[in-house]
Amino acid sequence: MEWILAPLKKYAVFSGRARRKEFWPFMLINYAILFALYFPFRNDPTSPVGLVFFAYALAFVVPTIALFVRRLHDVDKSGWWYFINFVPLVGGIILLVLCIPAGTSGANEFGPDPKGAYAG
Repeated sequence: MEWILAPLKKYAVFSGRARRKEFWPFMLINYAILFALYFPFRNDPTSPVGLVFFAYALAFVVPTIALFVRRLHDVDKSGWWYFINFVPLVGGIILLVLCIPAGTSGANEFGPDPKGAYAG
């Protein structure tokens, strides 16, 4: 549970690094909730669930982008790589592929190795 709440504790922190263990559970649960909220809304646009969907999506925009930036830092890429997400058709896929590999071991220009902080 700690790994899912960690990105929310760092709501708008764009510096530092995020491990895969912090990134993937948060993203999977976040998108599962969005998907579950979208289902009732898709057939009835006047449904109050639509308001909940948009409020949830809006509330999680900043922590999601911040988490992507920290994850890119962990693989030794600049946070500006996030903007590849806006390339039609392939941008989002490229961004996800950039987030798959393990982070660079040891410190890099974006901070110390996060594995060292959680080891034990």
